[in-house]
Amino acid sequence: MSKLINIGFGNVINTDKIITIISPDSAPAKRLIQRSKENERSIDATQGRKTKAVILTTEGYIVLSALTPETLALRFNGREDMGRKGKEGDSHAE
Repeated sequence: MSKLINIGFGNVINTDKIITIISPDSAPAKRLIQRSKENERSIDATQGRKTKAVILTTEGYIVLSALTPETLALRFNGREDMGRKGKEGDSHAE
């Protein structure tokens, strides 16, 4: 059964389609983002905020999120600690 997780601002993604969640800070990640934008294979779910996580999907799409990889991993595993909502950057993301 498919499960959806919130990736910020009411946007959700099917967990069955997620390959990995990475930080956008490395040079290879930046190149991956740039190539996906050039090939129209990126989905920007940041609502204009800073990209803090890059989600790679089985369909070859790159989804950009304003939530951190750690927050998304907690949501993916169904263990989001509500006390972490105020963690740096995440409180403004939703």
